[in-house]
Amino acid sequence: MKAYVFPGQGAQITGMGLSLYENFPEAQKMFEKANQVLGFNITDIMFEGTAEQLKQTNVTQPAVFLHSVILNHVLGEESQPDMVAGHSLGEFSALVANKTLEFEDALKLVSKRAEAMQKACELKPSTMAAVLGLEDELVEAVCAEIEGIVVAANYNCPGQLVISGEVKAIENACEALKEKGAKRALVLPVGGAFHSPLMEPAREELAKAIEETKFNTPICPIYQNVSTFSVTNPDEIKENLIFQLTAPVKWTQSVQNMIKDGATSFTEIGPGKVLQGLVKKIDRSAVTNSPDL
Repeated sequence: MKAYVFPGQGAQITGMGLSLYENFPEAQKMFEKANQVLGFNITDIMFEGTAEQLKQTNVTQPAVFLHSVILNHVLGEESQPDMVAGHSLGEFSALVANKTLEFEDALKLVSKRAEAMQKACELKPSTMAAVLGLEDELVEAVCAEIEGIVVAANYNCPGQLVISGEVKAIENACEALKEKGAKRALVLPVGGAFHSPLMEPAREELAKAIEETKFNTPICPIYQNVSTFSVTNPDEIKENLIFQLTAPVKWTQSVQNMIKDGATSFTEIGPGKVLQGLVKKIDRSAVTNSPDL
């Protein structure tokens, strides 16, 4: 069974999507439509912008989404997946791929999500840190003992967990985790505490937009970050998507469940190969690839 996986924020690269725009008329139309919907020429930044410009949340999220969704579209109907999953932002791309969301509706939600997250980041100094070489349970236990808000945010693969929270709490947690034997506990260059309680204002804002958007019955299951199991009920998908902003991304568990349910190959649809690397670390025997375009 074919699993398609879609990357999130951090996968962006300069020049992303340009070859799709130049080689596929259908892709060109979708990019032009995106410029109209967003109200600015995101294509200019994607194709020619600097890494710094691409790093702005209001650009990064729609840019990665567009690259993934348009790439999936040009692959055509004959290459339909049997199951899908997306890492954080990538969940919106996955929901277009399995026909739960229409392209324009999803793009509007992604744009709203990026704006809401940016606003939440500005309310309180916060950040994230990558922790390598410790068991998940030990990281969770250390975070629970730290004063202030600090929680496990991204379960990326065994031995790699990202924590999220208030700046001081993250710094203290990193010191404590190094004392417990972490190979690395490194504060990341991000503007906020994604997938933590500090994103509650963004969750509330996005929830309203999600509730007003039509969700269709998908053509194949999605394994969502919040639940990790196969989901096909549109109401359940909607609920999981709303809570995704304040809940951890359980990527390890999602991939394990996809394999358990019969996934034999994982195709990463979007810029980069980060998810392929994570899938391999979760299960060495897993077959991973990118579209050959």
